[in-house]
Amino acid sequence: MSEAEYLTVQQALTAVLAGVSVLPAERVSLLEGLGRVLAQDVIAQDSLPPFANSSMDGYALLAADLAGASSDNPATLRVVGDVAAGAVPDIKVERGTAVRIMTGAPVPPGADAVVPVEDTNEAWRNRERPLPEQIQVNRSVKVGDYIRHSGEDIEAGHTILAKGHVLRPQEVGVLASLGISEVEVIRRPRVAILATGDELLEVDQPLQPGKIRNSNGYTQAAQVLALGAEPIVLGIARDTETAVRQKLQAGLEAKVDLFISSAGVSVGAYDVVKAVLEQEGNVGFWRVRMRPGKPLAYGSYHDVPYLGLPGNPVSAMVSFERFARAAILKMSGKEPLDRPTVQATIHSEIHSDGRESYLRAVVTRSETGYEATQTGDQGSHIMTSLVKANALLIVPEGVRYVAPGSQLTAWMINWPETIF
Repeated sequence: MSEAEYLTVQQALTAVLAGVSVLPAERVSLLEGLGRVLAQDVIAQDSLPPFANSSMDGYALLAADLAGASSDNPATLRVVGDVAAGAVPDIKVERGTAVRIMTGAPVPPGADAVVPVEDTNEAWRNRERPLPEQIQVNRSVKVGDYIRHSGEDIEAGHTILAKGHVLRPQEVGVLASLGISEVEVIRRPRVAILATGDELLEVDQPLQPGKIRNSNGYTQAAQVLALGAEPIVLGIARDTETAVRQKLQAGLEAKVDLFISSAGVSVGAYDVVKAVLEQEGNVGFWRVRMRPGKPLAYGSYHDVPYLGLPGNPVSAMVSFERFARAAILKMSGKEPLDRPTVQATIHSEIHSDGRESYLRAVVTRSETGYEATQTGDQGSHIMTSLVKANALLIVPEGVRYVAPGSQLTAWMINWPETIF
């Protein structure tokens, strides 16, 4: 198979996304819905606020009684009651009277405005705050001032959140205000994580000659968690078809929605994952014109989508970012599927081999735009190059040289405050 026959990154991504679908919905508690996608519209059964209430500590009154009031000419009103938050007012405000009111308390009948306590002569900083017999007000107000009206934010019967909306803390707060304790959301994808290789040790084992610790299993599990999905860690499979099958069977029994493995998909004598897929599933493709990450297998195992990542840690993480991330987001019902991008200027030359390349970089913002600096050695084993990076610079396919001062698309992994 010549390199010209390998899939482009876009062809591979299209094939991966065609193999996965949005998962079914489930009903969960409100907090369990955080970060997940609504599977149906949410219609308000109540108005918000549910009743007219005061936005300030102060006095509910008739605005007409304060016409012309000022610090030099205060209006004097008789205080006829007190309304605390949570109470139901049992007295009506009439001309020449006022009712003391707390923030959030219902506005008593007859009142059409509230004046803040700071604009009166009440010693409102007094800890005990006895109810005065009368109050002097040193300013005028308009009808409706400092009153939150019923339905001002949300009216009952209106759709407040549409199907497809992702629940953030602010949406959770709105739903709680409306008495909604459960929501219909897209189910979290269950993603099996498998690391393969005779050379792998568990992370808590001491190093041995010729061995390395299983970093890929943890990296991919963390990437899955970061997307709001559920990682099902299958552990390490040794380089035998029997070992791989046993681990994959555990994934089937756990009812996973997607398999992700690292290593075992190249052309080496011990790369057994592709062989297992060919025998008990299918392999849609296993080569992509991409750097890092050329050995990339996609297919299925017993009808469960399967993505086989390269073994080198940077290649595995970048391949996950480019393909697995989009698949998991689609299964979760989320959009967009791509990371945000900016056009960034580079100030050093770049040599590439003609494959679509993803270079680890730091992107910052200057007065003239975005600037990008590579994070050093771009070897597929240099994990710290990703630790330092906040972006992946994309060198398009077919480009072998990029001159200093050129602009490249930067795929933003995260947006630190310093970028703005």
